[in-house]
Amino acid sequence: MAYRGKLIASGADAKTIKGNGDKYETAIMYMMPWKSSGINVCANAEIAGCIDGCLFTAGRGAMNTVQQSRARKTEWFATDRVGFMAAMVVDCGKFAKYCAKQSVKPVIRLNGTSDIRWERIPVVKDDVTYENIFAAYPDIQFYDYTKIANRKVEHIDNYYLTFSYSEADVRYKPQVDIALAKGMNMAVVWRNIECIPDTFLDRPVISGDADDLRFLDPTNVVVSLYAKGRAKKDTSGFVID
Repeated sequence: MAYRGKLIASGADAKTIKGNGDKYETAIMYMMPWKSSGINVCANAEIAGCIDGCLFTAGRGAMNTVQQSRARKTEWFATDRVGFMAAMVVDCGKFAKYCAKQSVKPVIRLNGTSDIRWERIPVVKDDVTYENIFAAYPDIQFYDYTKIANRKVEHIDNYYLTFSYSEADVRYKPQVDIALAKGMNMAVVWRNIECIPDTFLDRPVISGDADDLRFLDPTNVVVSLYAKGRAKKDTSGFVID
């Protein structure tokens, strides 16, 4: 079983599917990252050095049909924000109903290959305007990775952010410092599994490859991820040796 919507889908992503079972099911949305579709949906991608190693080339993401679908979504978001968000409201509602039938909790990751501040975008549901999609669906658990450390989401109970670490550019270090000061968990990509240390940045390191349910992680940890796709050959400093 899986859910397929206009924007989000479950059951077809190699990482999020690992967390699906008798308790959770995760749907994810993929767009064209950075400026690859004409608009920038990843504000700090350049200074984080993650453009070449982006996961949009991993697995099924390398297929032309998948790339075209992601490009269409990104163009829709850029040219018809109201229509796009209306479709997102419908998708989230249908996914919640699908999960209820499966007796599992719905989990959604909107920034599969983007870093959009969804908390800033209002939505309309049942003729009521909400501050964002998270307020419209308080019973859905949302989460994302982000390279924007100063996002104001602490007051949103059902949205969890993990900061994405990088050593690619000194201009990115202030973002790392902000994330550390805020106590955000950090995801770090390592090239070799055998090189992953027990501690990093004076924090214990836990594996993030068993599943993608980051909102279940303990606090003040570094989440290790193994490089995939083109990231295996990344030398920018986004992938750590």
